[in-house]
Amino acid sequence: MQQIPNDHLTVETVPTPDADWQSIGAFAKTFNGDFYAGSPARAAEIAASQRHSTLSELRTCLFYEWRRYRAVGIAPDDRAMGYVHELLDKIRRKLEKDERD
Repeated sequence: MQQIPNDHLTVETVPTPDADWQSIGAFAKTFNGDFYAGSPARAAEIAASQRHSTLSELRTCLFYEWRRYRAVGIAPDDRAMGYVHELLDKIRRKLEKDERD
């Protein structure tokens, strides 16, 4: 899937709360968290901090989660999916408020 910059992202683009992992992964790939952060290590730091104040930081976290689970070849468990859906909800709220960094 192509990259979608924050200024072109819409609420309708964000997977819904009932979306499956494959759909979420397709959306996560629309933002390169490594590029935004400057490196994979910095993207991991952003994801680990869990203090996400910007749309780009939230998208970096989602990208990181997608990449992490892809690397191990499994889908997230229920607890991890709860976190992923929290990220998606926060992304939707940022877009609804037109907070695009």
